[in-house]
Amino acid sequence: MRSMPLLVLSAALFPAIASAQPAPPDQRVMGAQVLLDRLGFGPGVIDGASGMSFAKALRGWQQTKGLPVTGRLDDATVKSFEPYRAMPTVIDVRLTPDILEGPFVGPIPAKESDQAKMASLGYSDAMEKLAERYHTTPATLVALNSPQTKLAPGVVIKVPNVIPPAWNFPADLKPAWRKTLWTLNVGAEQPDVAKVVVDKSDGVLRAFDGAGKLVAQFPATMGSRHDPLPIGQWKIQGRSYNPPFHYNPKLFWDADSKDRKALLPPGPNGPVGVVWIDLDKKHYGIHGTPNPEKIGRTESHGCIRLTNWDAARLAMMVKPGTPAVFQP
Repeated sequence: MRSMPLLVLSAALFPAIASAQPAPPDQRVMGAQVLLDRLGFGPGVIDGASGMSFAKALRGWQQTKGLPVTGRLDDATVKSFEPYRAMPTVIDVRLTPDILEGPFVGPIPAKESDQAKMASLGYSDAMEKLAERYHTTPATLVALNSPQTKLAPGVVIKVPNVIPPAWNFPADLKPAWRKTLWTLNVGAEQPDVAKVVVDKSDGVLRAFDGAGKLVAQFPATMGSRHDPLPIGQWKIQGRSYNPPFHYNPKLFWDADSKDRKALLPPGPNGPVGVVWIDLDKKHYGIHGTPNPEKIGRTESHGCIRLTNWDAARLAMMVKPGTPAVFQP
């Protein structure tokens, strides 16, 4: 296992981040994003910015609370959050060896043939792991702290408070998947879901309970012009945790003609992230992603792509036989 280095949040390590202190996130927006995330209405990455994923989350929450569906952080919506404000939305966390545990694999190569040679498609570095753990981005962590903050055991950093209230997972949950859920701050208390609806026009995946109430919603990437979302009624067949990925270039319209079939190792940076939720339509599923900041902003090869933490949450909510309706 690779030893844990002392990392500094700086432009030298993360070229996309300026060497100067980034502008602080909008605390009002970030607070709402954290609350929505904890309540099961995923805003995408928590970054304190009023983007389209945040607006989608607000609309979902407003719908389930019977509020005017504006997609804005209006007074009625702010008031609806009051019962859930007992915990702060940004907290101090003391880093531990477990939180910073590797091994880290460095930059992920673009070619599947090169990815197949790796032992795992794990996190590139500790910063990426921390960003996923707290459902945010490296740039946001820098903004909440400073470019000089060291990532080492004992160091205290500020993070979005997405820590769940309970970790009492079922006894038969495999240790590797339990550890993944802990790493992603996905708790044991998830609603039972009777139906999943993937809505292409709204760009979200909605989960409903047996009474037809909307209990969770996540922003999603779904299909493309070349591989459109398969409209229809399907069923969830099963869940594969921390799966490898069977790359078959014949299934990808944009594959290189020289590509060959390859088995890619598991890991959060794999093409399907930490979980594959299988559907009864061959080659189609709901899964995670190595690029959470791109959810809803890019295209997929027909499947439904969520952030790793949202995909993991959904996997805890559904079971084999759960209907999955894909609509225009």
